[in-house]
Amino acid sequence: MPNGVIFNRDYPGITNSNNLYKRAKDLIPSATQTLAKGPSQFVDGVAPKYLVKGKGSHVWDADGNEFIDYNMGVGPLSLGYAYSKVDEAIKRQLEDGITFSLMHPLEVEVAELLNELVPNCEAVRYSKTGADVASAAVRLARAYTGKNKVLCCGYHGWHDWYVSVTSRNKGIPESAAGLTYTFDYNDINSLVNAADNDIAAVILEPVVFDEPKENFLQQVREFCSSNNIVLIFDEMWTGFRMSVGGAQEYFGVKADLATFSKAVANGMPVSVLCGKKEIMNLAEDDVFFYTTFGGEALSLAAAKATIEIIRDNGVTSYLALQGKKLKDGYNHIAANLGLNYSGCKGYNFRSIVTFDQSAGDPLILKSFVQQEMIKRGILWSGFHNMSYSHSDVDVDYTLYVYEEVLSLLKQAVNKGTVEKLLMGKPVQPVFRKTENFNMKPLIKV
Repeated sequence: MPNGVIFNRDYPGITNSNNLYKRAKDLIPSATQTLAKGPSQFVDGVAPKYLVKGKGSHVWDADGNEFIDYNMGVGPLSLGYAYSKVDEAIKRQLEDGITFSLMHPLEVEVAELLNELVPNCEAVRYSKTGADVASAAVRLARAYTGKNKVLCCGYHGWHDWYVSVTSRNKGIPESAAGLTYTFDYNDINSLVNAADNDIAAVILEPVVFDEPKENFLQQVREFCSSNNIVLIFDEMWTGFRMSVGGAQEYFGVKADLATFSKAVANGMPVSVLCGKKEIMNLAEDDVFFYTTFGGEALSLAAAKATIEIIRDNGVTSYLALQGKKLKDGYNHIAANLGLNYSGCKGYNFRSIVTFDQSAGDPLILKSFVQQEMIKRGILWSGFHNMSYSHSDVDVDYTLYVYEEVLSLLKQAVNKGTVEKLLMGKPVQPVFRKTENFNMKPLIKV
């Protein structure tokens, strides 16, 4: 019998997941389309590898096991799986068609919504992924300023201009790698020191988990304004989660361009580039940024419905309320148990559980907690990506599970048996970091 969201006696059976994985390994590099969803980020041997159904905040894997999900599709499920009003909007549009030979009215209607709600959103263009619009923003910035280089801080997708500064930069020409550099979050001097007179754009995630200190975002804004640099906010995570108008509204700092995806359409593939008209209008004749599926109507129907629900129902406040319960609750439990090597940090709408090396390898500690959370019906990878469907029952149960699992962790750490208790391969590192984004290219000698 499949496991449920209860204190199950055994770890979930994952036979079907493993069989699918075996079939995938010879056909799909890494076996996954999204690194954060792949087997390297879950305890291989305990965690399910394939999900087949979702409803609200719960998911079911290929073997029928049920879990509360705190990954939420790695961000897009802002309202929850199969949210009825969004799905109804998709179905209505499906009856009329998906992609057309001319423009569709939804392109205008969604743009008007964004113009109303997002600061500095004077013009709008659509694409399909966050990487698309981040790259388009960089291209517009170069066209607008007549300069070439980019300074970045955060994660901005898979395209050459960004991935050149990560450890997975094979296949990228050296000429491209020499045009992008990084700076550290909350360190205005690292930005100033990295800049020269050829910087076209500064692009950053306004927040990841750490709060901006000493008016950091305002300082970045002033620096860009004073040096003819286009400021781009990558709002993949903050948009329509931190507040309806994103980080620009929340912090009162306007970027020149902003990019959105994830939360904007509750799981449908659409991304948004918006900003000052004088920059965006270069996409009329000077900058080429067009795609066949940019006006695909199912995703735009979902975006319109999602944005209206977020606007009209206090969704961002709800995400903060439920997320605060989890974040504060975790920290209270950890403190009571004397786990000074683990804590939960970040904003309430999205927080992360961390472990430090004083108690052992953080990935081993994380793997043990993940293993035990999964046994008890919680699909967990260290994040609380909150959705409008995470109920009080979900949160209360999760804290109840944390109480037991962290007690088990404490016992295992004290006995030095954490790694021995793992039932499979531990979670593996990735090139992404959650803080100190100073990922410099390797110097070739």
